[in-house]
Amino acid sequence: MANGMKEIGRHSLSLYVSNKPGVLNRITQVFSRRGYNIDSLVVSETQDPRFSRMNIVASGDRETLEQILKQLNKLVDVIHAKDYSFEDVIQKELVLFKIDCTAEVRTEALQICDAFKARTVDLSADTLTVEVTGTTEKLDAMKTMFEPFGIRELVRTGKVLMARGKAAT
Repeated sequence: MANGMKEIGRHSLSLYVSNKPGVLNRITQVFSRRGYNIDSLVVSETQDPRFSRMNIVASGDRETLEQILKQLNKLVDVIHAKDYSFEDVIQKELVLFKIDCTAEVRTEALQICDAFKARTVDLSADTLTVEVTGTTEKLDAMKTMFEPFGIRELVRTGKVLMARGKAAT
């Protein structure tokens, strides 16, 4: 970019790490030392309980990210860390939306849910709570559709990703 400006982007990372105390702290320190923001972080045990999978969405420039990945891959408890931003992988998020939803607008709200393949998880006289999974873009679009109703609460899991086919993530 011109004038020394670095292009900022969102990056989807996957780390395979030892499942033990302190690992998450050491990993987040690598990001914070470089001034890189973590937008979402999902950590879960894998099929082997000795290891965990970390899915991180982070914002920053590509050059700094490459340095972060090099540092992460040097950490003892990191088996491997990779940027999947430009890979063909399966990526999903889950969101719970609680919207204002009186009887007068319920049909319209449920039609939106149907269009997005959302599932109703709670219904009261004045609210509707739905669960939906999908890509970040799909969930952002649903949020836009629900904004006119009034979103009372939104809880988002963060992105999880997995390599397609036989390839290991």
